[in-house]
Amino acid sequence: MDSIFWIAPLIFLLAGTVKGAIGIGLPTTIIALMSLFVDPRVAVALGLSPMILSNVWQVHREGGWRAPLARFWPFIAVCAVFLFIFSQFAAGAETEAILAFTGVAVAIFSAISLIGRPPEMPVGWERPAQIAAGALSGAMGGLTGIWSPPMLVMLLALRLDRSAFVCTIGVLLCLGAVPLQIGYVAAGLLTWELFALSLALCIPVFAGFALGETLRRRMDASKFQTLFLIFFFIMGLNMVRQALW
Repeated sequence: MDSIFWIAPLIFLLAGTVKGAIGIGLPTTIIALMSLFVDPRVAVALGLSPMILSNVWQVHREGGWRAPLARFWPFIAVCAVFLFIFSQFAAGAETEAILAFTGVAVAIFSAISLIGRPPEMPVGWERPAQIAAGALSGAMGGLTGIWSPPMLVMLLALRLDRSAFVCTIGVLLCLGAVPLQIGYVAAGLLTWELFALSLALCIPVFAGFALGETLRRRMDASKFQTLFLIFFFIMGLNMVRQALW
């Protein structure tokens, strides 16, 4: 446990930088890298407060809560229920199983983001797609702390414009982190010590966020995103390898 006090600020600074530069990747960076040093569930617990607060800030800057809530409430409701339920399973699971599930989630997230957009969603499919994506995201997120892959596929298929996409991502990630945090408290995975450290780690996250925004203005954001997604994909596969061998 002592090791996280020196490595965590550096990892959270990097995670904030990634989010500031490309708009996503905060929980993926935190969980993928912190899991090299601590149990994946500890990594998830530490990332919850920065995830909530950074996405509140992102939504505030990109246009507010009303439109995403009005459109995506079916996804939010289903995802919240599944996140809470599956977080209770995470408490009793073997560490190797959680590490493997997390590695798969990181690899899927990276692959989906690298491959590009899925086919456009046909008219009339959005409501059932939200329910299905909410269930898949919640189950994945409850076990691993990463619930963005099914959500990203859904949002990319809806062809949202950039501002609406970034704002919606922020709303869905923020509201997903809340039931997951409640579930972690109920399961005994989020202690007061971890909660206090999680709040403290918001400082390097926001410092990194500002740095990432500066990098985004000065470099090719698409190349930066591609490099980190490849890194995430390799990290995900390595986590699966660690769990199996």
